[in-house]
Amino acid sequence: MSYKLPHLPWLRTFEAAARSLSFSAAAEDLHMTAAAVSLQIRSLEQYLGFQLFERLPRGVKLTDMGLAYLPSVRKAFDELSLSTVGLFGSRGDCSITVRSTAAFAVLWLAPKLHSFIEAHPDIEIRLLADIWADAQGADQSAVDIRFGDGHWEGFEAELIQKEASIPVCSPAWLERAGSPQALVSLARQNPIHIMGCEDLWTRWFRAAGVAQDCERKGLQVDTSLTALELASAGSGFALVLRSLTRSYIDSGRLVSPFEGELPIDQAHYLLQPKAGKRPSPEVLIFRQWLLETARGQ
Repeated sequence: MSYKLPHLPWLRTFEAAARSLSFSAAAEDLHMTAAAVSLQIRSLEQYLGFQLFERLPRGVKLTDMGLAYLPSVRKAFDELSLSTVGLFGSRGDCSITVRSTAAFAVLWLAPKLHSFIEAHPDIEIRLLADIWADAQGADQSAVDIRFGDGHWEGFEAELIQKEASIPVCSPAWLERAGSPQALVSLARQNPIHIMGCEDLWTRWFRAAGVAQDCERKGLQVDTSLTALELASAGSGFALVLRSLTRSYIDSGRLVSPFEGELPIDQAHYLLQPKAGKRPSPEVLIFRQWLLETARGQ
């Protein structure tokens, strides 16, 4: 069987130009002249019989056909890169930087990371935990994990996993309450709020049939990790993503005192800059492992 495909250099040039929306930037990235990039794009368009770029006074813009073709081209190059490194190993620098929210890094990623290290001992990992995990410069050797609604300007976002939040507290609060009604009252009096998610407790109580808002503002913290530590120390009730509570509940430091959970719109995402170079093979391997691990839970 013969594959009816355009020349590989044409496709590589198309992907580079589509990434930067500039023939000049693609030429610099590929160590070519802008004229050579323009010639290869024109050759590809003639081969396909469709225009992929709309030429503008400044830069270029993908046509509808170009937008439709780009994901398949990128996927093919990514899979080829993954296969090459998987079979023949990496050359040169095999280090990657993983940037993540503090809670995700400590409570989700850290307990699972050993499996990646065992499978890929040659890939060196630098794990940076940040409160909000905002982008600190985009490069092809970085994995950027953020929590939000999935929309960040200049980035493509891929969902890691969607999950709900659950209330948790120290086992001592259960003994102190003595009844479900008293426990609800204690939760309303002692909520721990995570900045940026201050309305979650109000939404949870309403969903549970308790119409009133929280009786007082309670503690305010900037990470789920701090909220969980405070809750386990008996300082109040935390409302946190279910996956982040697992180690606390398994160890008995926290309990989930109420039935039900609160679906939320926000989630953890893997981000990739739309412009700039494509991810390194090592980054692709880590991203694939992370997504497979999340979907296997």
